[in-house]
Amino acid sequence: MSAKGTVWPSERKTETDRLTGLEVTQLTNYKAHSYHLYFTENGWYDGEQRLLFISDRENCANLYSLHVESGLITQLTDYNDVDQLDACLLPDGSAAFVKMGRSLIRLDLESLEEKLIYEAPEGYHLGNANATADGRFIMTCVQEDLSFRIRLDLGNGYVGHRELMEAAPHSMIVRIDAQIGGGEKVYEANRFITHINTSPKEPWLMTFCHEGPWHLVDHRIWGLDLRTGHAWKIRERLEEGEKVGHEFFYPDGVTVGYHGFRVDGTNFFGNIRYDNTGMEETEFGFDTWHGYADGLGQAIVDGKGAVKTLSLWRKIDGAYEGPRILCELRCSFHSQKVHAHPRFNADGKRLLFTSDKNGYGNLYVVDIPEDFSSLPLLEK
Repeated sequence: MSAKGTVWPSERKTETDRLTGLEVTQLTNYKAHSYHLYFTENGWYDGEQRLLFISDRENCANLYSLHVESGLITQLTDYNDVDQLDACLLPDGSAAFVKMGRSLIRLDLESLEEKLIYEAPEGYHLGNANATADGRFIMTCVQEDLSFRIRLDLGNGYVGHRELMEAAPHSMIVRIDAQIGGGEKVYEANRFITHINTSPKEPWLMTFCHEGPWHLVDHRIWGLDLRTGHAWKIRERLEEGEKVGHEFFYPDGVTVGYHGFRVDGTNFFGNIRYDNTGMEETEFGFDTWHGYADGLGQAIVDGKGAVKTLSLWRKIDGAYEGPRILCELRCSFHSQKVHAHPRFNADGKRLLFTSDKNGYGNLYVVDIPEDFSSLPLLEK
């Protein structure tokens, strides 16, 4: 009997953060990793009443939907012997597209009917997927599978990351009809291409990256015009050896956010328009894994090493002030499943993140206080 559609009881619990006094709600609590979608991908739907997430419960990765108010969890897929899963949403929230192995599957979020809409060619890996702003297409990428000659474990410590970059695998960016499937190649190169990001406003615009160690890759952030197939560099290095990446679109659909590291080790987050105008960058003096901004004047970073908190900036009179501690994090970042990947909701009033501070990856949300000054300053 299929477990698809099974409703799991609420696992939510709320605790007072010991550093800031804010209420932090833990949404999942199961002795297996649960984690939200990658931070560049919105998982909220149904008017933000529901949230997509992936969980390894019962020893297999499946897609679930969490009703935020009640905490009830609905199982959306019923796969067996699957360790890695990824997904993206149509802009209207009617369907999710589930990446499983070389397959991309359309999942109707009302009927839970599944349809295979694309399969990567034999000898290729399937990358992440994003829907275009008009909901007509799903963009994805495929990379030549070189695991037969390079030891790869990218999800658990980036094993083989540099070697794969240097091998320059054949990669393609593919456009798929969101309703009927198929696949049309729109770009190709002998580069390790990943990190597909479609603009949430402009159906013709997307970014992708040349993957590899950020200071060694030829160039990280690329724009792509889906009308013409023209690709161009976004945010060129300002100095040799500078690291820039983890790019994402702001809600306006034309501004690209990112974070990086100067050669002297200084961290920064920034944004720039897709046409390389309007660049703004803010430096800070500690290491982080990810940075994210909501386009409404807030930025968050998740820390690394000695920094065990989520740090928040707010734009006041045109400049970012902070950082201030939002809440404790204590995330291990041991594998991709337990990266924090913090992301604001649409109105910037709530933050979603993953942490394995209790041994297993779980989803957490915290409401952002209106009074920014009420949060304690992060002392370096």
